[in-house]
Amino acid sequence: MTGPRLPAARRASGGLRVTLVRMGLVTASARPSERAPGRNTAGRNAPGRNAPGSTATGRSVPGRIAAGRTAAGRIVAGRLPLPATVRPLAVTGAIAACVVMLSGLVIILPLVLAGWIAAPHDGLGLPGVLRTTADIWLAAHHVQFSLSGAGRIGLLPLGLVLLPGALLWRAGKWVVRTGQVSRLRHVGYAALALAGPYGVLSGALALASRSALAAASLPEAVLAGFGLGLVAGGLGGARALAPWGRLTRLLSPRPASVIQGTVGSLVVLAGAGALVAGASLAAHLGQFRSLTVALAPGLVGSALLLLAQLAYLPNAIGWAVCYTLGPGFAFGTGTVIAPTGSAIGLLPSFPMLAALPGGSGGLHASVPAWVSLAVLVVPSLAGGFGGLLTVRAAPALTFEAAPLWGFGSGALAGVITGVLAALSGGPLGSERLAAVGPSGWQASLVAVLEVGVSAAVTAGFVNWLRLRRNPEQAAGGGDIAAGSRAPGGETDDGHRIYLDPWAGEEDEWPDAPRPGPASLP
Repeated sequence: MTGPRLPAARRASGGLRVTLVRMGLVTASARPSERAPGRNTAGRNAPGRNAPGSTATGRSVPGRIAAGRTAAGRIVAGRLPLPATVRPLAVTGAIAACVVMLSGLVIILPLVLAGWIAAPHDGLGLPGVLRTTADIWLAAHHVQFSLSGAGRIGLLPLGLVLLPGALLWRAGKWVVRTGQVSRLRHVGYAALALAGPYGVLSGALALASRSALAAASLPEAVLAGFGLGLVAGGLGGARALAPWGRLTRLLSPRPASVIQGTVGSLVVLAGAGALVAGASLAAHLGQFRSLTVALAPGLVGSALLLLAQLAYLPNAIGWAVCYTLGPGFAFGTGTVIAPTGSAIGLLPSFPMLAALPGGSGGLHASVPAWVSLAVLVVPSLAGGFGGLLTVRAAPALTFEAAPLWGFGSGALAGVITGVLAALSGGPLGSERLAAVGPSGWQASLVAVLEVGVSAAVTAGFVNWLRLRRNPEQAAGGGDIAAGSRAPGGETDDGHRIYLDPWAGEEDEWPDAPRPGPASLP
């Protein structure tokens, strides 16, 4: 191999050693007889060990050093592409954040262009289309913005959060794999490497999209971008290392049982909310069609209207969940929509709002009494299901501890419900519609009490039945499984005596191993 001769990087005092210099080319030469003493050279080409850069069939592997032995006994390494070095984690995260941001804007842009072409757009040129695209992408991160002459807009579709969440999920997996993160405890660094640049890019996008008509909140853009990137990217990175089954097994049994109970309660609440919202919309299907016809959106407008209503579907489910809790929600200042009654005013011409009871405005009676009763039972059923899952997944609990663990799972479900309720609502201007949606703290407090108490009662009752069927767990404090004690004898009065067959042996042989069969007389 020809090329400029480079200084040796390593040299042994007893003779020449193989020298590898990586500066665009690789040159190495040494004689086997001149190797340093103690250097094992016979094993390099032994069976089962291949030369660097080659496989068992002798073919060169791209990106490695192809070395071979000449007739004179020299080892010569050829000029081949060097292996790709691992980028710093911060650089990998920044690249992933840029790709996610650009991908999201590219996905939103065709929809905005379609609406711009189909609808009248006097005074709104292509720069306005780009700003609208940026505002919709920020709204997908639940970033509120202000409209000139209208006020603050905070009632944003929760369904849009799935789009950046999915992209950040994939980006988190890519950062972990590309950055060669192999430990679960290091996934947090990968998530931070993704979330930090993504939050900065979200803030820059909020500044770039500002106009005299609309302006997104800069602090919310930075915080929402960082938070969503940290959560979605961290979950994606963790999933890249191991499946969910292995990840959940890393938790201790009792916290894992609380999480299972919480998820069970949330599933019941969400399912019941979806059922209530769907039933209400089916009952008001005529008004839904009338509003759609009155808007006359056209073909393109109908498709965009359908996408918008699908994006608001998680908001509707969240409102229905708060409806089952009892406090309900509001659609304007001084209004309430609850199982006990509804008092609302005029509503915007959005077809999905036809599902609200009493959509024409004024004071209206609630749904039939049996429906209200069935709706109000849902939180108790959710808590009972969560408490049952908590006890079944947890190890044996004492009679006093089981209700506490059940209440913990229900309380956690209530807190999550309150957070989702707060995110599902928001203002629609600064006047009458400044208060739209449920109250987060009210929904959280009521859910903690209703779901938590039901979960505690169910967990205590189920655990009592378990201890009644297996009295040995109750006698052993609930943490010792049956059959784990040493065998013993049983007295006449029915009491079992457990013996330790190795009691005192550590005192007799403190430094010697325990005697075996060979030491018997």
